[in-house]
Amino acid sequence: MTIRLTAIWRFPVKSHGRETLPEVTLQAGQTLPYDRHWAVAHDASDADGSTWVPCRHFSIGSKAPMLAAITAELDEVTETVTLRHPDREPLVFRPDDEGARLIDWAGDFIPENRARSARVLRGPGRGFTDSDFPSVTLCNLSSHRAVEQRLGQPLSIHRWRGNLWFDGGAPWEEFDWIGREVQVGEAVLIPRERTDRCLATHNNPDTGTRDANVLGALDSWEHRDFSVRAEVVRGGRIAPGDEVRAL
Repeated sequence: MTIRLTAIWRFPVKSHGRETLPEVTLQAGQTLPYDRHWAVAHDASDADGSTWVPCRHFSIGSKAPMLAAITAELDEVTETVTLRHPDREPLVFRPDDEGARLIDWAGDFIPENRARSARVLRGPGRGFTDSDFPSVTLCNLSSHRAVEQRLGQPLSIHRWRGNLWFDGGAPWEEFDWIGREVQVGEAVLIPRERTDRCLATHNNPDTGTRDANVLGALDSWEHRDFSVRAEVVRGGRIAPGDEVRAL
């Protein structure tokens, strides 16, 4: 069966909203355009946006489940973001100039026993992805369905917060692609590592509550990985319906 790209998702502000794209042009050595372009540093972090830092410096879904229910729209021309949450009126703001408005809007989503959101940072020439290299995640719908079957309940794909979703392959086939070139539309990527998972996968992306033991399901395969982090080695346009092929 031919493997096809089914969806493209990005997260303009790390852990603060998701949006789908009808197509995108990837660039070699870069993240998905505007993916994790901004992030919200907390008051226990010394991150200042001058360099990439890992996720522990930021307000994220593994610490604050309510963040999972945010959706986003980015106007790339004006770099204006619109965020929506079922418990809030929409927020329209420019992260570079109006970060305080985001912190006011989402601040009480952060549990009282966690570090408080303090400032919005722009990535240092790359997105604040969870890898120390600019990465794009490749996510397999067959693997997702395997987790659903193991849990005995349907799951939203948004628990994984992945970029490129494909269908038509075998469950966990993506793990065999590490180190190999994978063509997606006009672009070529090389998966470099599995994506290790955390409590953010327990968050329901519709309600912002924890309601499924996803890590427990992954433990049954003796790992806690889902999707692979890939490096773009040849840029090009991609869109849902494009063939995904390991070379």
